Amino acid sequence: MKKLAIGLFSLITIMSCKEEMKQKETIKLTYPETKKVDTVDTYFGETVKDPYRWLEDDRSAETEAWVKAENKVTQGYLANIPYREQLKERLSKLWNYEKIGSPFKEGNYTYFYKNDGLQNQYVIYRYKTGENPETAEVFLDPNTFKEDGTISLGGASFSKNGEILAYSISEGGSDWRKILIMDVETKEIIEDTLVDIKFSGMSWYKNEGFYYSSYDKPKGSELSAKTDQHKVYYHKLGTPQSEDQLIYGGTEAEKHRYIYGNVTRDDRFLIISPRISTSGNKLLIKDLTKPNSDFVTILDHTDSDTYILENEGDQLFIVTNLDAPNQRLVTVNASNPAPENWKDVIPETKNVLSASKAGGYFFAEYMVDAVSKVLQYDYSGKLVREVELPGVGSAGGFGAKKEEKELYYSFTNYVTPGSIYKYDIENGTSELYRKPDIDFNPENYESKQVFYTSKDGTKVPMIITHKKGIELNGKNPTILYGYGGFNISLTPSFSIANAVWMEQGGIYAVPNLRGGGEYGKAWHDAGTQQKKQNVFDDFITAAEYLIENKYTSSDYLAIRGGSNGGLLVGATMTQRPDLMKVALPAVGVLDMLRYHTFTAGAGWAYDYGTAEDSKEMFDYLKGYSPVHNVKEGVQYPATLVTTGDHDDRVVPAHSFKFAAELQAKQTGDNPVLIRIETDAGHGAGTPVSKTIEQYADIYGFTLFNMGFDVLPEKIEDFKN
Repeated sequence: MKKLAIGLFSLITIMSCKEEMKQKETIKLTYPETKKVDTVDTYFGETVKDPYRWLEDDRSAETEAWVKAENKVTQGYLANIPYREQLKERLSKLWNYEKIGSPFKEGNYTYFYKNDGLQNQYVIYRYKTGENPETAEVFLDPNTFKEDGTISLGGASFSKNGEILAYSISEGGSDWRKILIMDVETKEIIEDTLVDIKFSGMSWYKNEGFYYSSYDKPKGSELSAKTDQHKVYYHKLGTPQSEDQLIYGGTEAEKHRYIYGNVTRDDRFLIISPRISTSGNKLLIKDLTKPNSDFVTILDHTDSDTYILENEGDQLFIVTNLDAPNQRLVTVNASNPAPENWKDVIPETKNVLSASKAGGYFFAEYMVDAVSKVLQYDYSGKLVREVELPGVGSAGGFGAKKEEKELYYSFTNYVTPGSIYKYDIENGTSELYRKPDIDFNPENYESKQVFYTSKDGTKVPMIITHKKGIELNGKNPTILYGYGGFNISLTPSFSIANAVWMEQGGIYAVPNLRGGGEYGKAWHDAGTQQKKQNVFDDFITAAEYLIENKYTSSDYLAIRGGSNGGLLVGATMTQRPDLMKVALPAVGVLDMLRYHTFTAGAGWAYDYGTAEDSKEMFDYLKGYSPVHNVKEGVQYPATLVTTGDHDDRVVPAHSFKFAAELQAKQTGDNPVLIRIETDAGHGAGTPVSKTIEQYADIYGFTLFNMGFDVLPEKIEDFKN
């Protein structure tokens, strides 16, 4: 094997962006030499070179050595940023406030999640229902799982009587989970740990056992090997995992990449929702009151996203976008549940519906230009009232057990830290339950929504947030953040990290790109497969809007996104490298010809298509795939690629190969670095300490490459 060698790359000279600053910062930067191999793939008669294929082997010593060498270069560069520690200190200070989640009742206790401030993981507390909440005790502390916080709580599910808890844990950020089963009174683990579980909930049947989902453990690397045969199992308490019953899946004739099993609250039905991709599902039910009953098919195709929200005996209430792109709530009898028998309870409207249930009512949350509006209905579909929200932003959490008289919902926007409100379900009154005590004053900031016209004439909304009174002179450091995929909606929410960015005079802009779910299925589909370029055009036009309206300029613009948003950044920076000064692709899907060969990637084909589908699809993917569109002789923006070595959702090989291509072909002085977090995955469960360090590095890198030798605003001047 060829050993890694270090070769002199260039001197990076970073000039101050402020006219009064004359000091020049010079960093001597060297990149590891990344070897090339002769791997070639053939698609429809066309050969495609893949010189960095060897970096896909996450278990090889050679890849490990490359990761260490790249991290050494990156950390060496970041260490020279004079205000890196100042940013870390400010992030730590602002992060250090008590965060408490909404209370929920299980059995004899009321539980809630709490973080004292800088704890790596949230802790579950509890108190006897009806007693003083001040008597709450620690119930489960994930910070004790491992000292550095890299083992996190994945999910928690209580038995129907609340006496037993099943909870999952993730090690090093992996999507593979273990499930532990605890007696809630003694807090003792009462069974052997269930292992090798992935993309799963835990749905209890009475107090006897629970349903969960997983794949067969793949051969080869569990972090990158393909997994495409999901199965639903039933675990009966008191029996070993080896005896768990296979309920659905596992046949070659009917292969599904995602299958979930859920039991209705009355233990009447088991609901199975098989999926081939991340969009669209079949729907089946099984009557658990009848031994050996067969599954009854409600939908035998994956042309819609459909789920059962509630049942009243045989009456099912179903949320669907079948023949209703913005979703509707329908009802049908379980004895004959085919779509032709569905009757509307809450009909489709021009806004996208998200439905929940609480206290014997349905709550219909609508997105109106990505902002929440909530209506309360009874089970007959009669409108009870519109819920009066605290302001313009995102409200969520309108769910509770049927017997509850109150629920707790959250409210937030880009300048309002998330607060919790208690809502009286019968009379419709809200009262503030908990407001965070944070060193941030929303009155000093403003957030407004604008609409701009994309390349093909489509109107796209964008929310722009910043300090009040900023001068629109084209010199404001700006982060343009986007996602644009998988029917996911970006609604306004507060972020501690974004608050620190805005404290520095930074602008934070979020467009609602096509591919998301803000305007329903049509909006999603307009950004999929051979329409994916619409997403990139929407993002590029958002940047041009900010520049044309003097919010910023190309010298002060950074683009950022993660996962599918990492693809967005990679495609945008390779198509329009002149548009931004800094690019920040995180855990990105960057090799569009091979993404579907890793882990559960094949399930993303609804959004992307695959290179094997057709010559046209191959040509389209190759035409924007970031790894395949880095060109010699082009000056790309200063780039900090971020990923985790345990990311088994979007494997780090995507980021490795993209960084290698950029380092080999970059022209000019802009740095191209990759920051690879160890014992970290796709993001969920990342310890707070690691998150703070990462944001300090990202913001430091961004401001430094915009030319700032000192922070735009003095940290000690932050008096909110």
